[in-house]
Amino acid sequence: MKFIGKILLTLVLLLVLAIVLLYVLLQTRWAAGQLSQWMSNNSNYRLSLEKIDHAWSEPGRITLTGVRLGQKNQPDALNAAQVNLDLSWRQITEPRFFDRIVLVNGRLNLNPSALNLPIQANTLQLSKMTLSGEADSWAVDGQQVNAGIYPWQPKAGHLLGENTEFQLSAAALSLNGIPAENVLVQGQINNNQLTLSNFGGDLARGQLTGKASRAPDGSWTVDNVRLSNVRLQTSQPLAAFLQDFNQQPKVIVKRFDLIDARLQGKDWAFSDVDLSVKDVTFERGDWQSQDGEVSLNATEMINGNLHIIDPIINLDLSPQGITLRQVSARWEGGLLRTTGNWIRNSHRLQLNELTVAALEYTLPQNWRQLWIQALPDWLSEVYVGKLMTNRNLIIDISPQFPFQLTALDGFGTDLLLARNHQWGIWSGKLNLNASDATFNKVDVRRPSLALEATDSQVKFTELSAFTKEGLMEATASVDQQPERNFSVTMNGRAVPVNVLETWGWPHLDLQGNANMQLSLQGQMPANVDFQPTLSGKLHVLAADGKQLDQQMNKGIVAGAVAP
Repeated sequence: MKFIGKILLTLVLLLVLAIVLLYVLLQTRWAAGQLSQWMSNNSNYRLSLEKIDHAWSEPGRITLTGVRLGQKNQPDALNAAQVNLDLSWRQITEPRFFDRIVLVNGRLNLNPSALNLPIQANTLQLSKMTLSGEADSWAVDGQQVNAGIYPWQPKAGHLLGENTEFQLSAAALSLNGIPAENVLVQGQINNNQLTLSNFGGDLARGQLTGKASRAPDGSWTVDNVRLSNVRLQTSQPLAAFLQDFNQQPKVIVKRFDLIDARLQGKDWAFSDVDLSVKDVTFERGDWQSQDGEVSLNATEMINGNLHIIDPIINLDLSPQGITLRQVSARWEGGLLRTTGNWIRNSHRLQLNELTVAALEYTLPQNWRQLWIQALPDWLSEVYVGKLMTNRNLIIDISPQFPFQLTALDGFGTDLLLARNHQWGIWSGKLNLNASDATFNKVDVRRPSLALEATDSQVKFTELSAFTKEGLMEATASVDQQPERNFSVTMNGRAVPVNVLETWGWPHLDLQGNANMQLSLQGQMPANVDFQPTLSGKLHVLAADGKQLDQQMNKGIVAGAVAP
């Protein structure tokens, strides 16, 4: 019996020695290389290890050094200086399930094709890691990332799993090309419902904080987002910059605040912008709201040739449309101010009162083409209940017929300025007068205009102006049909005899001042030369007694001077 006991003891000692030798052997570089080669040869993955370590002070932990892991024919999913694997009793039945996996000092590839590993853990922890790739359609690039995910049970198309909690911090993190620094994110995933209970960071030299969630259908709910002191620069034009937001899926904004922001792009810039949006849903370039608000103010806003100073906008949003509680701005040296409504069903902009004061505006050379262009789909009609203009300067520098109106005042009521997406004066009354004016190099004083517009016709009940020594008065009417039939009757007393020459009438072989009567008819449809449609007659009585009668037919004038 003693002999058998000695044999058993010897076998036990040999077994323990073998285990010790195997334990020591597994922690050599040779064993790490053999394990790497075996896994690469007998699985769909390739593994490279520099060393395997274990310490009895932490008996449940295995430490892997110099780890590179990925699927064959795919980029590395993981390249880490160290990986800690904490074992659990669950691994007796599920060898691929760890209690904790800690990745230290390396790079993690987030692309689903690369990160498709058959392992899970109660906790996945990242320490000073670099992240790159695409996760849930977001292009991600992170530096110095520390994170905890629990539990970590990844599935196809779900990198973090379908039910998990997580927190992440990063020295630098870029999402879809938008860089941020000192990032903190806390949240959870519950049946594909993503909740960001807290996120923040330094974005474009400003600070971002907020709370949001994403539904399984991809729509977002922004509970609150605050973005302050942002200094954002982009190479995009404004239309392209806004288009990126219009292409986003459904976004429900409960509260968004942009504070003291400066934004700049190609040919546009906004300075000192404060923007607040409450209870608005945006989806594919459109919006919906039950009781929303939008408030905006800025020091200046520039887009191409448009330069607005001190804009203030306060809007109330509802299913019926938009209430303009306050809209004011300084533009071209003047002040614009209005209140009103935009009605969703009719796409009608209805302004209660519009004030334009001290404007100094030079019309663009293509303003006539802009006038006949169709308005966008969202704007069918523009109505102004009360128009007031005061001390404005309007200049047209087009070479065909330049003009200037100085100290232009005006008053209008019930003006329909756009109908069926087309500018015009479709109804209402308007009175305009100026201290001085120039029409194609002809100077006049105290020009005055009064008109009444209906669906069928615009009637000019008064057109008058003083010349150097005389007075010109006229009446006119223009039909609202596309042919735009018009007629003009003008009387001039003691006016320069060739005052009409610079306005298109042929030269008169007379001198000095004269009295004259002109009647003219024609058509002026859009984008058509109206001169061949003109017909009428002119009678002139010069100061020296000479008279002249001329007839115009199809734009051609014939007549003679009578002694």
